[in-house]
Order: sequence, then C-alpha cells, then structure tokens
Amino acid sequence: MASGGNPNLPGAPSQPRPPHPQQQPPPGASPATPMTHLRPPSLANSPFQSLFHTPPSHNPAFQIHMGATSSPQTPFMATAAAAAAQSAKRPPQKPPVRPPAPGSASAASMAAAYKAAAAAAAAGSSGGVDLTPAARRNNKKRKLPEKQLPDRVAALLPESALYTQLLEFEARVDAALARKKVDIQEALKTPPSLQRTLRIYVFNTFANQGPPDPPTWSLKIIGRVLEDGAEMDPASVVPKHNPAYPKFSQFFRRVTIALDQTLYPENPLIVWENARSAAPQEGFEVKRKGDKEFVANIRLEMNYSPEKFRLSQPLMEVLGVEVDTRARVIAALWQYIKAKKLQNPNDPSFFMCDPQLKKVFGEDKLKFAMLSQKISQHLSAPPPINLEHKIKLSGNGAAGSACYDVLVDVPFPLQKEMMAFLANTEKHKDIEACDEVISASIKKIHEHRRRRAFFLGFSQSPVEFINALIASQSKDLKLVAGEANRNIEKERRADFYDQPWVEDAVIRFLNRKPANEGPGGGAGGS
Repeated sequence: MASGGNPNLPGAPSQPRPPHPQQQPPPGASPATPMTHLRPPSLANSPFQSLFHTPPSHNPAFQIHMGATSSPQTPFMATAAAAAAQSAKRPPQKPPVRPPAPGSASAASMAAAYKAAAAAAAAGSSGGVDLTPAARRNNKKRKLPEKQLPDRVAALLPESALYTQLLEFEARVDAALARKKVDIQEALKTPPSLQRTLRIYVFNTFANQGPPDPPTWSLKIIGRVLEDGAEMDPASVVPKHNPAYPKFSQFFRRVTIALDQTLYPENPLIVWENARSAAPQEGFEVKRKGDKEFVANIRLEMNYSPEKFRLSQPLMEVLGVEVDTRARVIAALWQYIKAKKLQNPNDPSFFMCDPQLKKVFGEDKLKFAMLSQKISQHLSAPPPINLEHKIKLSGNGAAGSACYDVLVDVPFPLQKEMMAFLANTEKHKDIEACDEVISASIKKIHEHRRRRAFFLGFSQSPVEFINALIASQSKDLKLVAGEANRNIEKERRADFYDQPWVEDAVIRFLNRKPANEGPGGGAGGS
C-alpha cells in the first residue's frame, strides 16, 4: 500500500484513518478500516444503493486493506473472509435490505436483481459465488423436471429419499400399465373369437281368419346365441337376448323371403340388407293379409368377419374343414406339411406334395410363396342357408315352429372390457390433479432453495457476493436499457483497433458524415 505518513519521516508507516463513529473497534483489536470505502462511487444514485447500507451495530472483527486496482476475487480477500468465518461470533447485525414494495422503477430493478442474485448463489451454494455473466447464465438455464428433485435439494431434505422411492415405484407401475396397454391394443387388432351356436326360430302367427275382420298372418324369424343357463322368456318360445353377444341381424349380410307369387303377385320378394340397416335387430317379421296356407322360402346369407370361404372337395378332404378363413386354411396347410415332413431339406422354400396334395395343386413340389395364390382357386363364397316354412293358419298359438342351429363366431367376452380399459386409461383426472399439486410443491421447494442459497452466499462472503451481484446486474441493466454490449476494457487497448473490420468501419463512418464536417469544410474553408 502507498505510504501516507509524514514526508519528514521517510519510511514511516501510514497513519490509520479515524474509525466511523458507529464502528469503533473493540478493545484489543486492530483498528478497522471503515466499510464506506467499499461503496462504489458510481452507484450513488443507483437502485442498489440500499444494498450497501451499513448497520449501526456492525462491528467487524477483522481488517481488510484493498488497493486501488484490487479485483473482487483477490486471494487476500478470500483469506480474510475465511479468517472472519473462523473468528469469534459477531454481534447480531441487521439483515440485508430487501427490495422495496412493487410500484416504482427502482422496486422493479431491485426485484430483478434479487432473482438474478438468487440464481447466481444457487450455483455456488456450496461455498463459492457464481460469477458467470447473466446473459450467458440465462442461455444455459436448464428446465428442471417437474417431478424430480435435484441432488442439491435432496441434500437439504432427508425426507426426499421416500419421495424418490415413490417416484421409482410409480415409474414401474407406469411401465407395467404401458406394456399391458400395448398388449391389449395388439390383441384388439386381431380380436379373438369364440365359436357358438346360433339357434334360428322360425314360426308364424295368424288372426281374424273368420268374418267379419280381414284375415292376417305374421312370419317371424328370431335368433339367439345359445349358452348355458340361459333364461327363457315366459311370453315367448325363445330365450332372452344376452347383451354380451351381437344381435341376430349382425350375423347376416342379406335375408331374402320369397312368398307365393300366385297369392301375392305385387310384392312376392322381400329383401333385407345389412348395409342399408340403420341399427341391428333381434329378428325379422313379415305381415300380410291372407287366409290361404302356402310355403315361404327363406334365404340367409351369412356375414362373416373376417370373411370365410368354402373349400373345394379335394382341399376339404386334406384339411377336414368345409368353411373357414383364408388365414386359417393356410395355417392348416402348414401344419399338415409339417406333420407329414414334406418340407424339402435341401431348399426349405419348397415342399413336396403327397398324393392328397397332388389332387389339390397338381404338382410334385411347390414353393411356399405360391401357396396363397394356388389355394385361391379352391376357395369360393360359402353357400347361403335355405329354409322352407309352411304358413299355417289353423291351430293354437304359434303355428309351425321350427329351430335351426348354425355355428357362428362371436367376439371374445372381454373385448368390450378391454376397449373400456383403454378408454379409461386416457382419462385420469385424479392423477393429473395430483401431478399438478406435486409440480406446484416442487416449484415452491426450488424457490425456497434459491432464497436459501441467496442468503447463504451473502452470509459466507458478503463482499464477493455483492460484487458478483453488481457485475451481473450491470449487464442486465444495459440490456434492458437497450445499450450495446460493449467491452470497455478491450476498447482501451490498441490491438483492439488492429482487427480486419476497422478499416471498413472507418470508411463507412467517413462516408456517413455530412459534407460540412469533413476535412476542408466548415467556417474556415475559404
């Protein structure tokens, strides 16, 4: 430090300044330098001026000597701060002044300074101070997970270990549900089916066969899927419909009823098509006027889903199946070839044809890739179901009741439940509400951690913390004010103007100046 003693006494040490009236050193301690010299002169009217308020009861127990060109992070200051932390407990002092209430320009600036300082101290809460410029720090800001607690928070909250275990358990549950959801979706793409017996009831009723009212009759066709323990409808001869199974009309693509053309020449043919039906029906009913008995022909064309085909006689003898889907026919052929060991060992893409397969394909060997094409000529549309019913107009109750059993494929009973499960997995309002509460709590924890880091950094090294805060916020204030991001220190050096862009900048500057300000211009130009 420069000598400031008497010039008549060379080499004499400089005399210490008189201490502040409110900062008298304790007995036996070294004289303390007043803290007012730490206040930068450029911040006289700054909104940060309140941060440098000296508490009346502040009695520092150590002395700091700072040169004119010392930086805020000199080793001497770090040593002094460490010595102060290990010294005797200081008297209670007034906490740092918080930002004033909102409503003024200085309040907004102080609020921004507080938030930025909290973020700066959060990175250095372990003991250091974050001196990263604000602009660079904001660019590297990482969005924290909504439900994860960082390690720095976990170190402050021992109870967070239980929360972490719950998160891991929740992740396992979510993974299990996701796997089940995918399995159900794959199963619904190729829905399984069960083979059940569809019993078709055909009967007719009649009324007013004697005078004076006109005679009428009604033909009814009703179907039910048989199951064990089905309850019978006491008012009818058919059992009750089970809602778990499709309705009767869904099993047919087209129903045709042909009446006697001599008795009903105007409309002898009645056709119902599933494609034109608005809603599925449990049965069909045809009403007509008449008092003469005749035979009605009923033609039922099945509606298979997936589509089924009738096998040719040679293929039927090989597989023992009369009607089936294309996929099942190919699978049955593969099982037959595998069971008979007909696959070519030298070329697995071919299989040998035994006498039964030769009747079907007419070749000694065939390629597996041609199997689907070859069986197409052996598949045809399944034949319709033809029924005959005699319309009887005498007797008691339902006349001429007849039953016919047909094998049909019905959806798997749990298919509706699986679809309902998939629909419910997309709607979890309770879980979403809980996640929002957890996210809000996590945000509050982060906010309190930043506040704690702010005050902790200030308490560990007030001088370094305030200097870092000022350096950080000065750049933010320049950006807010619209000032250019200039580096004054680099502009002071001569090598700054040796860069390639300087020559072009000078030419542009000279061309932009008015003519009267150029060389030779002005008042004395003549």
